[in-house]
Amino acid sequence: MITTDLDIIFSLITAFFISFLAIPRLIEFAHKLKVFDNGGDRASHDGSTPFFGGIAIFTGVICSLLFWADIEDIQYILVSILIVFIVGLIDDLRQITAFKKLIGQIIATLILIFFGDLQIDSMHGVLGVYDLPIWISTLFTIFVVIVITNGFNLIDGVDGLAGGVGVIATSCFGFVSVMIGQNDMALIAFTLSGALIGFLKYNYYPARIFMGDTGSLVVGMILSVLAINTIKFGLITEDFKLPHKGPLLAIVILAIPLFDSLRVFIVRASKGVGPLSPGKDHIHHALLDLGFGHKRTALILYFISALLIFGSYFLLELNVNLSIAILALFSYFLLFIPFYILRKRK
Repeated sequence: MITTDLDIIFSLITAFFISFLAIPRLIEFAHKLKVFDNGGDRASHDGSTPFFGGIAIFTGVICSLLFWADIEDIQYILVSILIVFIVGLIDDLRQITAFKKLIGQIIATLILIFFGDLQIDSMHGVLGVYDLPIWISTLFTIFVVIVITNGFNLIDGVDGLAGGVGVIATSCFGFVSVMIGQNDMALIAFTLSGALIGFLKYNYYPARIFMGDTGSLVVGMILSVLAINTIKFGLITEDFKLPHKGPLLAIVILAIPLFDSLRVFIVRASKGVGPLSPGKDHIHHALLDLGFGHKRTALILYFISALLIFGSYFLLELNVNLSIAILALFSYFLLFIPFYILRKRK
């Protein structure tokens, strides 16, 4: 079965309605069980909020893909998504260690690599590196999945932020996939986009539900799949012949979670603090400290994400290393501004 444009549209709509209709029931269920997120060291919210949103996102994505997709083309992607969903759900309910979550992500990634034939086998000239030996390719693909998945999890600290950034990212990956004729990947991207839009109705400030680790791991894994696919195939259309610009596209689409997480890791390492330890040193925390509140913080970061993505059009014809360097410098400049203002106020 060939995936058509109509399949993509119907899959998005199906995922939206499943997520949108399921979440009120999940909120009621969480209140009956008294299962809430009561905040923590990184929390920027008050009170107790259900964290079962990831169940609705996962259900919307899986049910929609089972109905509209050619399962043979994406079966191993579905298996990987299922694995991280189970890991995330267990963590939300029982709080497993970071190491166990990491093992789950690695197993899911190995399935993608060895059964789904989805891995980064070339750096496309980044740092002068092209084809990668199989063992380096495997390790690097695992590393990329872990970075993207956990980077996405770390920005889930403001109502509507992770969901909104996820919609922007999946929509962009979806459009790129359509442009290069990969409708199966476009279907996955827009299906997740639909599920996230349904979730945002209840997660935008003031949030009635969070996605939890269940949601962030599922969304992070799907974003990883889309990013790896983009890195692997680049941008080859009738108008663009850019096979080596996949890394630039993947990085810019995920710029907010990637560059903010890297900045936090560098700052914490320089202070001798564990990079994965809880803290309030992410970009959304700085914007909240400046008094922007949840709504405006989310909107500002949506705007920055969109700005970087649109700006990358002017980098496509440049050398891939130069284009990524310019992107990184501009991104860090934008991310540095709130921290500079806070420092000047003290």
